Amino acid sequence: MVVQIQELEAQHWVKTRSSLDPSQSTFLMWAGKIYTFIPGEKRKLLFKILGLSVSRCIPQPEGSWDFTSRELTYYLNPETDEVLQKWENPWTGETVSVIHVANNPVQGTFGGKFPARVEGDSTTFVFDIFPTYPNPLADDPKFAEYSPFPIYQAAELFKLTVPTADLLDPTLLSVSQLKLSWDRIGQWLPWMKMGDRPGNLIYSAVGSKVSGLTELPQLLQNEINTRIPLYKQAPKKFLDGEDMTSWLYFQKHFQAYLAGEVFPISEAEEL
Repeated sequence: MVVQIQELEAQHWVKTRSSLDPSQSTFLMWAGKIYTFIPGEKRKLLFKILGLSVSRCIPQPEGSWDFTSRELTYYLNPETDEVLQKWENPWTGETVSVIHVANNPVQGTFGGKFPARVEGDSTTFVFDIFPTYPNPLADDPKFAEYSPFPIYQAAELFKLTVPTADLLDPTLLSVSQLKLSWDRIGQWLPWMKMGDRPGNLIYSAVGSKVSGLTELPQLLQNEINTRIPLYKQAPKKFLDGEDMTSWLYFQKHFQAYLAGEVFPISEAEEL
């Protein structure tokens, strides 16, 4: 089969990642595992993960789109699939609170061309992202045991495969199917309280686009319906301020973490 690398329009990417309809919230979900990668040690399966992104794209006059979204990821017991609220650190023996991912917002702008691998009936967008920026926790002594490194550095490797025909169909505002592959190399999460111990976390996950909240795994539905209804929909407009990250969320809710509160912190539905 002939494989072509084509420069697709921003609207094709919007149909893939979210929807051309700004009145609609679009859900992606993923499931996977997190392993350790420590020099000289065998890999260890630490957690299973289950998460989602709920997003919206808002068209702009110059032909681009504002992308706004919220993300959740839960850390699960790898043997029972239960949501972890406490975790015993096998290197230190200390039991710590678990802070699940609750990033609100995660935003950007989609415009220009998007290269994609077109292979007959399937088209795949590939994004290899290597974020590197100052660690917001590094200069505060109270975080020295949690995240002392001056630079945050990670690798995020995404592959999203969709039906080629869906991209080319002008009547479809969002693709009918999507297969997501997501791999990540990241630093120890602050709540793990690993200090400056060498090593990394390896994430391996797959996912899909779902038609709505009721198509999500039951665990995510239960959490959203009972504790964090804010995540029933994407933000209604592009929000001011910086993107939320696990590091900033840890900083914001550090006292709740020390107090042993349940995460994510409850958040009411947007009116």
